[in-house]
Amino acid sequence: MTIEVSALRAEFPSLTSGLAHFDGPGGTQTPAVVGQAIARTLTGPLSNRGTLVASERNAESAVSSFRTAVADLLGASPEGIVYGRSATQIAYDFSRTLAKSWKPEDQIVVSGLDHDSNIRPWLQAADTAGVTVRWIPLDPGTAELDLSTVDEIINERTRLVAVTAASNLLGTRPPVARIAARAHEVGALVYVDGVHYTAHAAVDIKALGADFFTCSPYKFFGPHCAALAADPDLLETLKPDKLLPSTDNVPERFELGTLPYEIMAGTTAAVDFIAGLAPDKGTRRERLIAAHHLIEHHEVRLRQRIEEGLADLGDRITVHSTAAERTPTLFFTFRDKNAHEVSQFLADQDILAPAGSFYAYEPFQALKLAVDAGMRIGLAPYNDDAEIDRLITALSKLL
Repeated sequence: MTIEVSALRAEFPSLTSGLAHFDGPGGTQTPAVVGQAIARTLTGPLSNRGTLVASERNAESAVSSFRTAVADLLGASPEGIVYGRSATQIAYDFSRTLAKSWKPEDQIVVSGLDHDSNIRPWLQAADTAGVTVRWIPLDPGTAELDLSTVDEIINERTRLVAVTAASNLLGTRPPVARIAARAHEVGALVYVDGVHYTAHAAVDIKALGADFFTCSPYKFFGPHCAALAADPDLLETLKPDKLLPSTDNVPERFELGTLPYEIMAGTTAAVDFIAGLAPDKGTRRERLIAAHHLIEHHEVRLRQRIEEGLADLGDRITVHSTAAERTPTLFFTFRDKNAHEVSQFLADQDILAPAGSFYAYEPFQALKLAVDAGMRIGLAPYNDDAEIDRLITALSKLL
């Protein structure tokens, strides 16, 4: 079974614009059902949560449905799902909370592959707490993390390891489970940035070994927000800063202020939309896993089609996305062209292919590239063969 791309595309009003969107890592387009869920919830009746009247019950349902949907998506417990405005915000909040227990003799570990949102909050928290930072380096030649000394880098002093499940720049999917196993050997926690990964793979946070796992629904058809998954028992041990009257219950002790019920309802609708791509049998969790297998098969085929087209351009393009395991995301630089000029040329032909660093500051340092040197092509399930052909033809004409 494969994805019926034409039927899938018909669910997205924005795709009638004629634009070919190759900016999936920055955020996908949104199906009509997600917008309808947001509007339906927002127009109510809706009020603060409770059980007395319909407006209170609607708000309560939006929250509980959100937690259950995200838990099904990630293989987690609904009681361990924390809502957040963005993955960056969540990382800052949890880095500050976790750092309260760090001591000067401790250390944390970050990776040279990560988006800056899973690096800078930890570095800043470490600086405040006075702890040492160690790095798992990125090998620019392979686009893989260099794990040759990981058992020395992650040692008995390590309190936390922060690592991505997939690079939003290079697409690299590092062996998170191996890294997590070493971290757990020495009693360290593992914080996994799953923002890019969740859009392209069936997530099982237990198999990954993630103590904390974040995702952002706007990367997989939903609204602009984020969520963190963790074991509720682990969350019970953490004491975030919060208002005195606000609840101390988990997971709500980590959620500041009134929740955006309409955004949560939109996220639930996005998860249901993904589940609907699979045959209508089994639990939602089972259908989500099946749907992601279909998504991965479709996206890998399209990625290979792009790679073949880029290979025909010879040394006019250098593709830096070369890891053995990777998402349908390609980062490349040009021999004779400025990436932003190429991006503008494509935009003039209704092809959105952004240039820039995409907040992947450390990978750019490892690659020894200027932050505006490259272009990223990132696929989503609604991309099709015709759009690939448009992209390659346009690049061939320019280069």
